[in-house]
Amino acid sequence: MTQESEGPPPRRSKRARSRAEFEATVADIEAQVRATNARIEKRTGRNLPLAILIGLGLGGGLLASLIFLKALFIPFAALLLVFTAFELASALRFAGRDVPRIPTVIAALAVGPASFYWGAEGHWLITLSGMLLVTLWRIAESAAPKHRAAGADLGKDLLAGVFVQAYVVFLGSFAVLLAGQEGGQWWTLGFLIVVISTDTGAYASGLAFGKHPMAPKISPKKTWEGFAGSVTAAVIAGVLIAIFMIHEPWWVGIIFGLAIAAAATLGDLTESLIKRDLGIKDISTWLPGHGGFLDRLDSVLPSAAVAYALFLLFT
Repeated sequence: MTQESEGPPPRRSKRARSRAEFEATVADIEAQVRATNARIEKRTGRNLPLAILIGLGLGGGLLASLIFLKALFIPFAALLLVFTAFELASALRFAGRDVPRIPTVIAALAVGPASFYWGAEGHWLITLSGMLLVTLWRIAESAAPKHRAAGADLGKDLLAGVFVQAYVVFLGSFAVLLAGQEGGQWWTLGFLIVVISTDTGAYASGLAFGKHPMAPKISPKKTWEGFAGSVTAAVIAGVLIAIFMIHEPWWVGIIFGLAIAAAATLGDLTESLIKRDLGIKDISTWLPGHGGFLDRLDSVLPSAAVAYALFLLFT
């Protein structure tokens, strides 16, 4: 008896072939997207899609607080200042400076309401009180063996604590002080839009044309081409905001854009210098794709003080 030979394997159905082709196409697109993201992340140092999602979330909260009820900007800004001051104090502690975090957070939490409701007097009073609180707290801690330090190290700890209050709390609370003024919420929203435009212009122009480093020892990825793009975007945004949002002449918008672009760039370089001195890439990893809160607010901090000065000058 001869064994019957097996016939050819059954052909796959048209639906199965279509599904396989679809899966192969999806896998190819996914691989291309990952490769593109890898190139962008290598060039810019961040996960762009995740950074955009987090940025949209923060921007949505900001818009809701300033447009619908500006008093809501107080808790929004207070939380940002608290997280930013806490993470900078933690980074300094990691670098060997004993900065007490409890009084740092208390001062950051108090400066927002004081600036909004008491104006410039409350802003200065709470800032100086916060510096004094952090200083006295550290001196009192030095009585315990765990926090005891030599005279020079104790002095450096005190300066580090005051630096957190001056750099984060004092500068950042100018945004709350500005929002508390009559019509100040539109100036606050306007300068934040210019800061975002500055960052976006620098990012896009630097990614497309960046060849000449601006400050290679401080921030290797920052280029003069990116700076030119940031200034261009800031001026355009400033003119539009001056005309349609804060109702000032167009030339005020040019001054507004140039001043904010300069302040934002200085803030970015300052934070890069801090990270270089501390020997870290990001202040923290709390915001995936962004690093930490200070990595997102570095341009905002000095820009808030400049925007408040411009508000006083032109209004």
